Amino acid sequence: MDPNNPGPQEYGHDGDGHPSRRRPPRDSLASDFGQHAPALARTVRLVCGDHLLTVNPVDGSEIEVCPPAERPARPEKRTAAERAEAERAARAPVPPGPAQPELPLLARQEQREQLVRLLARGRSVRLVGPAGSGRTRLAHLVAEDCEDLAPDGVVRLSGFRRTAEDLLYDLFHAVFQAPRHRPEADELARYVAEIGAVVVVDDLEFGGAALDELLAATPECAFLLTATPDVPAPAAGSDVEEVVLPGLDRAVSLDLLERAAGRSLTEEEANWGGDLWFESEGLPLRFVQAGALLRQRDRRRADASAVDEFGVFQDAPPADAVPADAVPADADTAGDDPLPPLGEAAAPAPLLAARLSPSARATLRFAVALGGEVPHQAHLPALVGDTHADAALGELAGCGLVTPVGSRYRLATGVLTKLQAAGYADGAEERALTAARHYAWWAGHPSVTPERVCAEADALLAALDVLVPATTPSEEGADSPPAVHLARTAAPAFAAGLHWSAWERALRAGAEAARASGEVAEQAYFHHELGVLALCRGRLDRARAELETAIGLRGALADRRGTVAGRRALALVADRSGSAPGLAAVTGEDPAARPEEPAAPSRGTPAAFPALQPPTPSPATPAAAVPRTPTASAVPRTPTASAVPRTPTASAVPRTPTAPAAHRGRGGLRSLARRNLAAAGAGAVLVAVLGTVVTLGATSHNDADDPATRGGVHPSASQDPGDDSLGADKAADTGAPAAGRPTDPGPDGTYGTADDPTPKATGTPSDRPTGVHGSPSATPGTPSGPASPTSTKPTPRPSTPSKTPKPSSSPSEPSGSPSASSSSSSSPSTSPPATTNTAGAPTGTAGSASAPAGGDTVSPGGRTGSPDSTGMVI
Repeated sequence: MDPNNPGPQEYGHDGDGHPSRRRPPRDSLASDFGQHAPALARTVRLVCGDHLLTVNPVDGSEIEVCPPAERPARPEKRTAAERAEAERAARAPVPPGPAQPELPLLARQEQREQLVRLLARGRSVRLVGPAGSGRTRLAHLVAEDCEDLAPDGVVRLSGFRRTAEDLLYDLFHAVFQAPRHRPEADELARYVAEIGAVVVVDDLEFGGAALDELLAATPECAFLLTATPDVPAPAAGSDVEEVVLPGLDRAVSLDLLERAAGRSLTEEEANWGGDLWFESEGLPLRFVQAGALLRQRDRRRADASAVDEFGVFQDAPPADAVPADAVPADADTAGDDPLPPLGEAAAPAPLLAARLSPSARATLRFAVALGGEVPHQAHLPALVGDTHADAALGELAGCGLVTPVGSRYRLATGVLTKLQAAGYADGAEERALTAARHYAWWAGHPSVTPERVCAEADALLAALDVLVPATTPSEEGADSPPAVHLARTAAPAFAAGLHWSAWERALRAGAEAARASGEVAEQAYFHHELGVLALCRGRLDRARAELETAIGLRGALADRRGTVAGRRALALVADRSGSAPGLAAVTGEDPAARPEEPAAPSRGTPAAFPALQPPTPSPATPAAAVPRTPTASAVPRTPTASAVPRTPTASAVPRTPTAPAAHRGRGGLRSLARRNLAAAGAGAVLVAVLGTVVTLGATSHNDADDPATRGGVHPSASQDPGDDSLGADKAADTGAPAAGRPTDPGPDGTYGTADDPTPKATGTPSDRPTGVHGSPSATPGTPSGPASPTSTKPTPRPSTPSKTPKPSSSPSEPSGSPSASSSSSSSPSTSPPATTNTAGAPTGTAGSASAPAGGDTVSPGGRTGSPDSTGMVI
């Protein structure tokens, strides 16, 4: 089935109601010229802790807070059958070709029983032995003996190039069913603490504190760790037993050589094997390779004898069909094929490779070019160019030139250096380039799953390690360099397959190759992915640096979609760290290197603005009426101080709560940005409140029976001889209350008379100040604007008022507001009696100076006005 055309959709049965284009029949001559739809980008959604990661190979991965509906359920443990299936998938595949004889494990029964006893008691063991001593084989046999010891069975892991964190995640996914789920560190610790299994870790490469962290995270597991003597030992206080694996003795070594050769040894071969035992210190791998040399020698002798017996043109039996007894025992004494020298027998890699098939030798050249990594047998026909090249892996495994490492094969110890010296490294860069192009095509194919790409991660990364240093600037219009293309294709697959250590290595290699080739767009992609990876791991500082770099590069390229993805990720970093996003990218300064600034004055006054001196009280102004010195802060302390009515118990000038000392001491651009934002918001609120108050004041006296509208435009105080409206002036002079004066404030802030308790407007129409065209210049409750230079001085208030009215509760005329009486009244005799609030400050008159900041104030010279934004009186 074509992976790009999933079945029913290609025949128009997908339910959309639109029939698809009819495809030509298979026997048509034009069947190969059909237009195939391009494959869509493979996007994968992963849950990483609290984040939802969408791996997007085109514009870069997108990360967001995981919605509750997307959170996976608690993972469940695998059954015994599922664990067995996962174990078979984790083992190296059996090489194709003729079945190779399996050699027994000789002289290791004592160590085998000791390891099983320690693991049965729940103790962790470290099996130490040199490379080629049979550690891997012994560990597999011990694992088979411990199948029923733990409730979660046996888990086999590979420690080759793996960290403690990688092994914890591998253990989690081996026991729990959690597809597309990577828990965070705390959640992972809770899950692995519930695992009770015998964990076999082959080729461990770390020790010390990292090993203690691995053991402490899994208290219910017993570990069997295999390592070479050069790996750091566990910490001194760790509870890990150590078992040393020695070499074989001479008799056992000769027995292993006979089994590897498949026949009995001659006296000369036995002596040659004894010398080899002394040279190799009894390593089993050396005798396996020596047995392969003897088999090749027997095969050549059988071919020569077949030619002598049947002739050149006769059909001879295959070499493998010739029994070993058919080879003459004295054939080696004739000098036609002597035994190899002892030096070549101790390091027989070049000699064994020279006698292999051409496909096997080509495979060895690719393995040398990839740093010892043998490509999977499915890739060998495409790389070598031979349809039967997959059988070459069986030849290499039978000769002991490759050894299994996890689910793949790698050149055995010492083979890489010997083959490089023999000339197998010639043309390594061209072979690495061929492998990179093949893997880039293969990893990007829609039919290849991310798990298969992760299984071949070491070979892909090895090709990158070879090509990245050799990358040169690419010409304009040319394709991307192979290293950049391979990293760009393999990195999303590593991320989707949850192999994040390989993902990070691929991203770093790709960023270096893109920088060397001048591919700015690809460089921005790799930096974006590195930032997302750091964010998923909780490294916020690293994530911010990588994302800001990616945003800068994509901004230079006008990449809108990529810039948006980067800004979203950067906003999430800022949300996690609690800092402003992108401040360092905009200002270019380091917040950690910012010098300490002096603490700002109290009440939020910036240090850049000095405080103003309080005005000196004038003889006409009482001391209690002198306003307090307004602060010079650019941000109004109380936006509603001049317009929102206060309660009767409120003081004349409210204090703004001062910020804590830690916040007052902050300076720089961030503090200034906060002040500017607060100033803008306070100004907007102030304008809205003032506009509301002006509207209410202008529309609150539209009654037709209002006395202010009965006398015409310019009423006179002496129009009616019986009008005693001037009695208020006489009463003010004598200090006695006049008839008809207000006694108590009404609910709307006006005053009624003793005879008529109905609230009316204060004073007569002649008492109200008029504007240029005769209209009232200010209405009750309306704040007045800045005073003009022709404003009159306020009239001194009587020392003893006849009656102190209660503070007004009307929202249109607040107590102590600067708009209670205009400062430009036409006659001093029409001023209402002074009122006092609970604090004792006179309020409600034009001469009152106890208004809060933002209203009219009285200067020392008696002039009225309003303070500007800096507190200065205009």
